[in-house]
Amino acid sequence: MAFDIEMIKKVYSQVADRVNAAREVTGKPLTLAEKILYAHLWDGKAETAFVRGKDYVDFAPDRIACQDATAQMALLQFMQAGKNKVAVPTTVHCDHLIQAKLGADKDLQSALNSSSEVFNFLESVSNKYGIGFWKPGAGIIHQVVLENYAFPGGMMIGTDSHTVNAGGLGMVAIGVGGADAVDVMAGMPWELKFPKLIGVKLTGKLSGWTAPKDVILKVAEILTVKGGTGAIVEYFGPGATAMSCTGKGTICNMGAEIGATTSTFGYDDSMERYLRATDRADVADAANAVKEHLTGDAEVYANPEQYFDQVIEINLSELMPLLNGPFTPDLSTEAGSDMTEKAKANDWPIQVEWGLIGSCTNSSYEDLSRASSIAQQALDKGLKTKAEFGINPGSEQVRYTADRDGILSVFEKLDAKIFTNACGPCIGQWGRYEDPKNAPKNSIVHSFNRNFAKRADGNPNTHAFVASPELVAAIAIAGRLDFNPMTDKLINEEGQEVMLDEPTGWELPPKGFEVKENGYMEPVEDGSNVEVVVDPNSERLELLTPFEPWDGKNITGAKLLIKAFGKCTTDHISMAGPWLRYRGHLDNISNNCLIGAVNAYNKKTNFVKSQLNNEYDGVPNVQRAYKAAGVPTIVVGDHNYGEGSSREHAAMEPRHLGVRAVIVKSFARIHETNLKKQGMLGLTFADENDYDLIQEDDTFNFLDLDQFAPGKQLTMEIVHTDGSTDTIKLNHTYNDSQIEWFKEGSALNLIKKQNV
Repeated sequence: MAFDIEMIKKVYSQVADRVNAAREVTGKPLTLAEKILYAHLWDGKAETAFVRGKDYVDFAPDRIACQDATAQMALLQFMQAGKNKVAVPTTVHCDHLIQAKLGADKDLQSALNSSSEVFNFLESVSNKYGIGFWKPGAGIIHQVVLENYAFPGGMMIGTDSHTVNAGGLGMVAIGVGGADAVDVMAGMPWELKFPKLIGVKLTGKLSGWTAPKDVILKVAEILTVKGGTGAIVEYFGPGATAMSCTGKGTICNMGAEIGATTSTFGYDDSMERYLRATDRADVADAANAVKEHLTGDAEVYANPEQYFDQVIEINLSELMPLLNGPFTPDLSTEAGSDMTEKAKANDWPIQVEWGLIGSCTNSSYEDLSRASSIAQQALDKGLKTKAEFGINPGSEQVRYTADRDGILSVFEKLDAKIFTNACGPCIGQWGRYEDPKNAPKNSIVHSFNRNFAKRADGNPNTHAFVASPELVAAIAIAGRLDFNPMTDKLINEEGQEVMLDEPTGWELPPKGFEVKENGYMEPVEDGSNVEVVVDPNSERLELLTPFEPWDGKNITGAKLLIKAFGKCTTDHISMAGPWLRYRGHLDNISNNCLIGAVNAYNKKTNFVKSQLNNEYDGVPNVQRAYKAAGVPTIVVGDHNYGEGSSREHAAMEPRHLGVRAVIVKSFARIHETNLKKQGMLGLTFADENDYDLIQEDDTFNFLDLDQFAPGKQLTMEIVHTDGSTDTIKLNHTYNDSQIEWFKEGSALNLIKKQNV
């Protein structure tokens, strides 16, 4: 039986009335995304039609999921909200703080030894406030959610950008900052700008070496890393219904890499099969009773150009296996000769040192079974892997079942390392090098979702390429980046030429899923007597102090902390890897604030000029000095600033250190919201060329911040060292409620004030 089945039944009991009301006010057939959005309005039935990309709307999500790295700050904030219990079903999953190095058992024990303080804190807070807790080793949050909590037609938010994975089971699941999650935990509405809609029609059928991964790699090529910003991507067509549920999850998962609000698929037979296989027949039965409301209307899919803001069509029968990268998930190359040419032209290392399968994107039973079919061929045909090989199963249920069915032993016979059921290398938790900054240039292939510089192993010289698990396995065996398994032959141990056959596998385990200990801990009914202890001398955890409210005056005399050049993701603003240990200690983790951003004036990282003494130092050191001196500062950035993870630390750190405004050409959606939640000014240049006006020694004066209002531009004066000035206009997307967050110092301050 499913978790929270009564909540799911309640959602389904309301869906028909709410969808019909939405059809009436909009006067048209509805996409699936629209049905779910209108069915989850905070105020109940729709009384007005919302304008996509413009109207801010209050929603009532059904549940929340948090991973351990972001849960720390989210729960530290929730502890300030004055509530006894979370208002909606919530879970915490311990998957980010386990480093992959020696193998599953040793790595898990090492994590328990080094992070027990954090795990104990999360367990006790969860127990106190009615939150389900998944222990270290239980699995990767998004695979566990898909197996246990996701349900067609539901709405979920999560403190990780890849929460969108649950779209594979027909949800609108959205990655948010911890402050957004705290709102919902505290019983408040969750606000979102009503998304635009991108329709992706899938025709044909996947076959041979082509996998669901290749669909999203192709979409990323088409839309680029920011092409989905502000939009929900909805997949439909015969190619969509022919795909497995976990395959759909893979596609939705990497929607985060195109900036999409989320991605989703309509309820179909593959989802029903998956629900029943994961012991949720009760959910499948309930969904079947309202299935017409759990997919887009037929008129929409018949004439998609009339109902979506943009439509893409992909013929799966013509799609080829792809590798995306390096350093960005939207640079797509077909396997084989195209890669040979690109690699030579760009000096990418052809030799591959590692092949990695897993992460929240591709760690299902189906993924492992198809990849193991390639590994078994290598054993049968006398081949050995030329690259090292690593596997991260998605959950203990997947691991146990795959081990029972002999899948993991196939990998082990090829000397693959089976890592813990955790994120591992995907988020930089990989003990590959002792000194990653000075490690050699190399190439790796993986089935993960992100491949930014230094993302996996901390080495800026690692060229990471994203591919399907099947192709990763083949390339790990061949040891060459440009290996094409459809055409290329390999020489086995006996000197014979052999070829790999097409991968095979199982959508679901033939003997069913099985697990002895899934790692779940149910919270006590009454947590009032549960004590949460935080050592005041801890370097890992720190109780929060509320941010100061705005004094109502214009910000004047501000200095430039850094003008970021080019791509500036949340990895640049708040690095992961070894810094994960400080995710619960705001002051300590603030020592990584913007240390990965490239200074536009000297093209160096973590080396900026202080106007207090005209000397150069690390970004956090310079900013701490500004704060101590009472000098306000701003950060300037380029396009899609804050692309990447949902981590709110990227907003909280500059706020904590005293930065007052972030001014950029454009924002990634989650990061802009996170800045607003923390009482920061997140602004964009009305004229992008004004980015070029900003000089290293400038002083900045806001002239009309005291008239801050929705839809009204702000004016900023730039004073140069020669005495000349430029006055520029700045755009913002703050509404009345968000301006109140700014005035009160943060959204949490406002919640606490309202709860008094």
